[in-house]
Amino acid sequence: MNSLSIEFAGQTVWLWLGFLSLIGCLLWIDLGIVNRRDQIISPKKSALMWASFATLAVLFGLYVGLLYEPDPQYYEIPADLNRQAVIQYFTGYLLETALAFDNIFVISLIFTHFCIPREYQHRVLFWGIIGAIVFRGIFISLGAAVVNSWTWVLYVFGVFLIYTGWKMITGRDAEFTLEDNRILAFARQHLRVTDQLYGHHFFLRLPHPATGHATLYATPLFLALAMVETADIVFAVDSVPAIFAVTRDPFIVYTSNVFAILGLRSMYFMLAAAAAHFKYLKYGLSLVLVLIGAKIIWNFGLSKELGWVPYLAPQWALLVTLLVIGGAIAYSVLRTRSSRMTHRG
Repeated sequence: MNSLSIEFAGQTVWLWLGFLSLIGCLLWIDLGIVNRRDQIISPKKSALMWASFATLAVLFGLYVGLLYEPDPQYYEIPADLNRQAVIQYFTGYLLETALAFDNIFVISLIFTHFCIPREYQHRVLFWGIIGAIVFRGIFISLGAAVVNSWTWVLYVFGVFLIYTGWKMITGRDAEFTLEDNRILAFARQHLRVTDQLYGHHFFLRLPHPATGHATLYATPLFLALAMVETADIVFAVDSVPAIFAVTRDPFIVYTSNVFAILGLRSMYFMLAAAAAHFKYLKYGLSLVLVLIGAKIIWNFGLSKELGWVPYLAPQWALLVTLLVIGGAIAYSVLRTRSSRMTHRG
């Protein structure tokens, strides 16, 4: 048997390798051709980059709807698997994009803390994407193994999402901070770190002040990258349970995650300037988390186990996510606009 035809997480190895090859090609085009030189990414270019990744995400969604072969073990309804898969893919893509929006604030905070010039920020984000793809793959593989072996873990996810959403609504959720950050302190303690940047280098060799020998040093650019990766891991604690509440198909979970990360990071330079205008998005996201957590309990507990209520089809999750997140964005824009008009008056 061809090793590429062996199945992993419900799909053949060649399909997984094909998707990763596609992402690798996109990243090579990004840093190797389009953004080869250090430069400030304008909001217009940022929007074009996002539009390109979003178009590819939609085209991939068409592949899921037309050509993808879903594994029935990951779907509760045995009929119309492709229809379920494409709805779950777009729901996951939208949800992960919205949840990752908070990352924009944190990344901006990190760049400000380390005084990273704008012309080097894209390089940090690029390598941050690679790290996010790897870490999300690890988390999703572990999550899929746990969820599909012990379905009751979904109830834990449901309660966790409701609790997380409630904390966000009441303003008691923990914020990502750099003061007294343990990982940052560990890096400074165990690495030689320069006091200044040396171009776009993460590491370089400099003469040791005592011996004069060439010694490897990390630069503040590397510390910024480490903090971006740490922030992504922190946010994955919320996003991975949320996506498994939408779909149990590991391939759909991973691909929707990756396309969302690619799109949001490429749009950073436009969103960073406009992030303050979406201050009510957080409340929309918190409500979505609560509703998704409740949906788990509804479908797997009240419907599947007890038979008390009808099963909620995947399209309802997509519709609610669109309405709540779209409503939060629209309300934020309207309130910001009215506030500006009031100040001008």
